[in-house]
Amino acid sequence: MVLADLTAGAVEDAERRALMRPLADVEKAALARPAAKDARAALAPASRVKIIAEVKRASPSRGALAEIPDPAHQASLYETGGASAISVLTEERRFGGSLADLEAVTSRVSVPVLRKDFIATPYQVLEARAAGADLALLIVAGLERRVLTELFALITELGMTPLVETHSADEIAVAADLGAALIGVNARDLTTLELDRDLFSRIGHLIPDGATKIAESAVLSPDDVAHYRGAGADAVLIGEALVTGDPVATLHRFLEAGA
Repeated sequence: MVLADLTAGAVEDAERRALMRPLADVEKAALARPAAKDARAALAPASRVKIIAEVKRASPSRGALAEIPDPAHQASLYETGGASAISVLTEERRFGGSLADLEAVTSRVSVPVLRKDFIATPYQVLEARAAGADLALLIVAGLERRVLTELFALITELGMTPLVETHSADEIAVAADLGAALIGVNARDLTTLELDRDLFSRIGHLIPDGATKIAESAVLSPDDVAHYRGAGADAVLIGEALVTGDPVATLHRFLEAGA
């Protein structure tokens, strides 16, 4: 399974970093950070769609996308273009990201920043906060329920907002049971890498009222944004389309389509 391999690799890399930077040191740095930005407010439902713009160099499904030598500059362009939040992929092996990317972005932008990775341990959560992240991703399909609950609680205790990613009706029920304020539906099945553009249309309505509904993946054009908005998405997470073209102009077009 692709997701299991990605998660195992991310945990192995975190364990390697822990040999150089012990848990106690990371926890101290995390607790010393200023309060996290209010991502829930930034992504709250509004009269037009919100966009989470992603700093993304590569992916297992598409391979290399863009070099992005200066992730902070890329993120600043997203903010200029109207993004409500920034996602930074920090997974090293298949996505070409790093914690250094996250730190660079959080030091530059004023909107909330998501650490997007295959988070499965408290160490990774503490790393996220120590690097300045305001949100952290939790993928329901990749975590045992006990671990998911513990990590959700830790993210919340640190003042961050969990973005709980789902791929099915059952997983949405799990996210709702956690009390997640941000629930994403990823059109890409991370166990097979297959893409289902209509998944959000079929199950997005199951996300409870009061939670922000986020559509993830399969956004390459303004029509895709309009498609998700029409299906009830409050926000969309966009990566590839923003790193392969003019990000400011693309964001403007996407925001207009989601009005």
